[in-house]
Amino acid sequence: MPNIRPFLWFDTQAEDAARFYVSVFPNSRITTISHYGEAGPRPAGLVMTVAFELDGKPFIALNGGPHWKINEAISFVIDCADQAEVDRYWEALTADGGKTHACGWLTDKFGVTWQVVPSGFIELVTSPDPVTAARAMAAMQQMIKLDIGALRQAVEG
Repeated sequence: MPNIRPFLWFDTQAEDAARFYVSVFPNSRITTISHYGEAGPRPAGLVMTVAFELDGKPFIALNGGPHWKINEAISFVIDCADQAEVDRYWEALTADGGKTHACGWLTDKFGVTWQVVPSGFIELVTSPDPVTAARAMAAMQQMIKLDIGALRQAVEG
């Protein structure tokens, strides 16, 4: 399979966004920063692209201008080991202007949308037992940040 990398378009915030993300996720780093030259189309010296890794997964951020905007139609799922990890990512990604949404979704200060998902969540909402799945789904729909303990309690009745 070919190497597939998310490519995020920003106006002028590519480097700030990449530095923020590598500060949030462990085992992350910026690998390359390139700049526009005299040929443009943006001002010479402006950061053009930032290649970075989030826990070893490659991403590229581009300062492409105001023409295109990131929106909620695309999101990144963070599979968290436990509730503490959910809480940590939730706090970090909603800081400084991030917005929370229902059902474990949030949009960070750069406009990128994330789903912060605790371990065990998918198994509950996709359970072959229709009662379990329905209870988990109903509980999830009442939440902003997902709480695996509350979801398990809802399933147990």
